[in-house]
Amino acid sequence: MQNVLEGRVALVTGGTGGIGRSAALALAQEGARVAVCGRREREGFETVAMIEASGGDAIFLRADVASSAQVELLVAEVVQRFGRLDIAFNNAGVEGGLGLLHELSEDDFDRVFGINVRGLWLCMKQEIRQFLSQGSGGVIINNSSVQGHITWGYAAHYTASKHAVEGYTKTAAIDYARHGIRVNAVAPALVNTDLITESFAGNERVQRALLREHPLGRFAEVEEVADAVVFLASDAARYINGVSLPVDGGMLCR
Repeated sequence: MQNVLEGRVALVTGGTGGIGRSAALALAQEGARVAVCGRREREGFETVAMIEASGGDAIFLRADVASSAQVELLVAEVVQRFGRLDIAFNNAGVEGGLGLLHELSEDDFDRVFGINVRGLWLCMKQEIRQFLSQGSGGVIINNSSVQGHITWGYAAHYTASKHAVEGYTKTAAIDYARHGIRVNAVAPALVNTDLITESFAGNERVQRALLREHPLGRFAEVEEVADAVVFLASDAARYINGVSLPVDGGMLCR
């Protein structure tokens, strides 16, 4: 049976670990050639090695998505290496500081919005330009969050940045649909990553409280988010456009 993404080229930003690494592996498993982007070279090359060990084709490209020049070069290098671009998973993002809005700093705002919003926009800008030049459409999946729909409080910068991701996703979905470009997002709740494990170390009370917010009684695994990315990238989702797909165990149903 042919893999569902056979012959396609995918770009994954923030592909050095967590959701990004898992998505890069899943896209490659379905036949895509994958360009892995990130700022951490060692971890990026580890992702590539994992893909190659499974028989896939991948490269690592170091880039800071908050830099217009680096993003433009990034997409150009993907096309130079693989000849085209068909799928982009804009996953690069950072958490924000926690606190009441009037306590949060300008530096934290600049850091969160620089990557989560400016970086997303710069990536979409270059990816869409490439899709338009190819004339054969393309797929963008942005990594949003349940906090692009709701908020748990004490995270104003992060929540606002993910609401912006939702806005860019929906606007681009409308603006470029006639060009055969689909733009969607995934919106995970808490995901079982090293960051989450470290955050809850020694604080079981907080972990139990957050688990209660997830109707399935557990956090998502990175592979479950990656599966949603592969689905949205595939022809099985060919009529899905402008959607933010929750991967949240039912949290947003509350």
